[in-house]
Amino acid sequence: MLALPSGRLVRGRGLRHLATPRSADGLAPTFGVYLLGGNPPTTSWESVWIEWPDFRLPRDRSGAAATLRAAWGRLAADRVEVACGGGLGRTGTALAYLAVIDGLPAVDAVRYVRTHYNGHAVETPLQRRSVERFS
Repeated sequence: MLALPSGRLVRGRGLRHLATPRSADGLAPTFGVYLLGGNPPTTSWESVWIEWPDFRLPRDRSGAAATLRAAWGRLAADRVEVACGGGLGRTGTALAYLAVIDGLPAVDAVRYVRTHYNGHAVETPLQRRSVERFS
């Protein structure tokens, strides 16, 4: 679980590593954003899919930004999770985008996510640069 600077909580995870999508309080998400190059998993909660190949950026960057802005808006009332295959590159990048949407300066977002989520988040230089340019 990542606490954004505003205090809003979002769960990041890797689909390959955590079989049971439960938050620290034992509850399943109410909304999921899945960042995958192929078809997303079937869930019992509302979800959206961002087509996002591994180690790259979203195919539709403006659409991904709009989806993540909408997900940020849902953080006030919903249990939101963001997930990719491994939970580091694409998920870390999306979490950093959410931190920027939350008001953190873009130049600080990767460090913030690496400190508060996972030290290996945002795996590639391409992903890191995209966060620094995100607005």
